[in-house]
Amino acid sequence: MRDPYDILRVSKSASEADIKKAFRSLAKKYHPDTKGGDAAAQKKFQEISGAYDVLGDKEKRGKFDRGEIDASGNPRAHGFEGGPFGGGRGGPGGRQYSWSSDGETAEGFRAEDIFSELFGGGLGGGRRGGGKRPRAGESYEVAITVSFEDAAKGSTRRVYMPDGREVDVRIPVGMRDGQQIRLKGQGGEGRNGGPRGDVLLNVSVAPHPYVTRDGNHLRMDLPVTLQEAVLGGKVTVPTMSGSVTLSVPPNSNTGSTLRLKGKGIPAHGSEAPGDLYVKLVVTLPDRADADLRSFAESWTTTYDPRAKLR
Repeated sequence: MRDPYDILRVSKSASEADIKKAFRSLAKKYHPDTKGGDAAAQKKFQEISGAYDVLGDKEKRGKFDRGEIDASGNPRAHGFEGGPFGGGRGGPGGRQYSWSSDGETAEGFRAEDIFSELFGGGLGGGRRGGGKRPRAGESYEVAITVSFEDAAKGSTRRVYMPDGREVDVRIPVGMRDGQQIRLKGQGGEGRNGGPRGDVLLNVSVAPHPYVTRDGNHLRMDLPVTLQEAVLGGKVTVPTMSGSVTLSVPPNSNTGSTLRLKGKGIPAHGSEAPGDLYVKLVVTLPDRADADLRSFAESWTTTYDPRAKLR
């Protein structure tokens, strides 16, 4: 047998990982089941398997490097190489590798064990069932981002699969940031009659510019004018289901919170709809207002908003 390093096309300084990688690549290329029983391929596979039997075992590799065993894994008996005590390829102590119908080589080398990893158990027929086993298709993980409104109210979203397909996905009402959606049977195609894999969607919910979520409730700051805060009045509030009118009580202050019942996350499953909590924020004009300034200058009051701080 030729030098196993030459057979696996690796250097003598190759790491264990390099040797395994080289074997996997060559064995997959020359595996008998991929070549339709081609005799040359079978012979090549036997040679590759023999080389890996020596180099893939740390102890055997050390003995080979020190000259204690030959390329076939047999002890070197100087002066008798190839003779009846030398254990040459055809001798009593020799190791011969031949592909058999049950996927096992002579001397117990289990090519099936490695090729179940390489081919997913589809080659060689296995030791038990005969024929190729059904294998489930590949499962994918896909990250998507949905808008705050779509997550709150539910929607349909088109998602592009890693294999190029497009799938319309139903985003359920009340979807939360970080939740997952499993699409059964929407992954890669199965092999040998096996089922398709699944798709796991990792959902991120984009933040809303002025609404935050608190369980199934929603919270927002609502700017009101000084006049609305002092005198009270009707103001328009945007909600998930459309704009509604809210009554601001007279003498309302910044921080006053009003509740709009049922205007939070819509009902879903066994969960009741949430509410929308509106916090009033008294807001002055962005630019100076002459009338407001004149009013403030003429206004006199004994109220001290910082009295509680003393």
